[in-house]
Amino acid sequence: MADYPDNEPILSYAPGSVERVELQEEMDRQMCEVVEIPCIINGVEIFTGNTMPQVIPHKHGHVLANVHLAGPEEMEAACDTAVNAQKDWIAIGLEARCAIFERAADLLATTWRAKANASTMLNQSKTAFQAEIDAVCELVDFWRFNAYYARQFHDEFQPLHSPEGVINSTEIRPLEGFVLAITPFNFTSISGNLPSAPALVGCTAVWKPSRNSIFSNYVIMKLMMEAGLPPGVINFVPGSGEAITSIALENPHFAGVHFTGSTNTFNGLWERIASALGNLASYPRIVGETGGKDFVVAHPNCDHRALVIALLRGAFEFQGQKCSAASRAYIPRSVWESIKDELVEEVGRITMGDARDFTNFMTAVIDQRSFDKITGYIQRAQTDPGCNIVCGGSSDDSEGWFIDPTIIVCDDPEYESMIEEIFGPVLSIYIYEDDEFLDVLSMCDTASPYALTGSIFANDEEDIQTAFNALRFTAGNFYINDKPTGAVVAQQPFGGARASGTNDKAGGPLNLLRWISPRSVKRTLSPPHEWGYPFLQPDE
Repeated sequence: MADYPDNEPILSYAPGSVERVELQEEMDRQMCEVVEIPCIINGVEIFTGNTMPQVIPHKHGHVLANVHLAGPEEMEAACDTAVNAQKDWIAIGLEARCAIFERAADLLATTWRAKANASTMLNQSKTAFQAEIDAVCELVDFWRFNAYYARQFHDEFQPLHSPEGVINSTEIRPLEGFVLAITPFNFTSISGNLPSAPALVGCTAVWKPSRNSIFSNYVIMKLMMEAGLPPGVINFVPGSGEAITSIALENPHFAGVHFTGSTNTFNGLWERIASALGNLASYPRIVGETGGKDFVVAHPNCDHRALVIALLRGAFEFQGQKCSAASRAYIPRSVWESIKDELVEEVGRITMGDARDFTNFMTAVIDQRSFDKITGYIQRAQTDPGCNIVCGGSSDDSEGWFIDPTIIVCDDPEYESMIEEIFGPVLSIYIYEDDEFLDVLSMCDTASPYALTGSIFANDEEDIQTAFNALRFTAGNFYINDKPTGAVVAQQPFGGARASGTNDKAGGPLNLLRWISPRSVKRTLSPPHEWGYPFLQPDE
């Protein structure tokens, strides 16, 4: 059995550190050029001439790249190429496939580290720390742990018994066909994992990156190619999600979709796949991580300072653009009276601006559409008599899409900002009476259709267990006395249910199992030479 990997250490980027200097120099270099990003199909770069700019969210007048978008011809070629590449990809064997992605992990942890971090900081407006834990550490962990888990499958899933004269075995096959990977803007690591996890076990993939993270995703694609990824195994096609879905579903070898994005988009995708079943050779696997309305519930007896820190970090790191970001909180009145001033003061100390300035805790949201959606929630709350904005509320899109960290105290626990996904730096809080803890747990469970992440803050184990049981199906990742963000590969495999997805737990073995289709094999050593059975003999 292979040695269990260690999680990639997180570099500090402290003043004077080597990694800080390298990262700053790499960001300066990337800002001095405009990259032409092609489609990559069968290992060939294709410049279509139909381009869109990729800009820096915190400085949206600066163009990082021109992206050559895939049209129907390129999309169809990507699907056909993936189908044709699978036979040879399976033939090289699991060990060779693992070696490629482990080599990619080693490159990312060393010579490609600054490049991946810088592209993520500029393309998605992440701070150095947020980029480091995402674009490097989490993706390195995905590749290393996925290889470890996949190696165990052959032994773990063999039949327990073979009678005399028979050898039973299980072949760990991939799905027959290609997987369509539709990836989000907010995590470079997720973008790299969605096409590569199915590929590791022998599938091939068509990768449709988010329109807002093509620059950083292109870096990851080039990294995998340098690590030895054969042509055609993963095909990189920036373009229309609707168009690539339609073309993929016309191909009978469409084997599944690996998706992270909005709930509405995933619902529509599922419906389209169902409608296309008559055209497909196999029932496809549908794996998706979607929306969230992630919660923090505080008990009257809890650690007040820990709660303050969890609310601040959970709600406002990466501008609240994490699937797991703390977006709603239920706080007892006595606790709120104790922490309100402290929380507002701490949030007021948050600095916001250019990601290249390492003293900034926050930067900009991803684009104008997101800016308009988030500020719309804030503006409606400002005019609603049942809402009190205790801090933040301002925004400015003149140079970058900046929104101040905002806390809204809501009289109505079912007010829109308490139950709808906002995906921005907005935390809504409902203040409950101290003796209503059980009622609030029920309220938290039913208020939102999502069930991704959540946390409980309480000092007594009995109260923790009460929340643990009451919120069993309210979160796929549940945190006790901690913020509801920051899942680590192999430590807290990630995913939720209800309207938050299929809960197939990226960062653990369960996700990889979705991309295999085992074959049971019976080898008979002494096959029968007569067709009759004893029961056919007549009575004497």
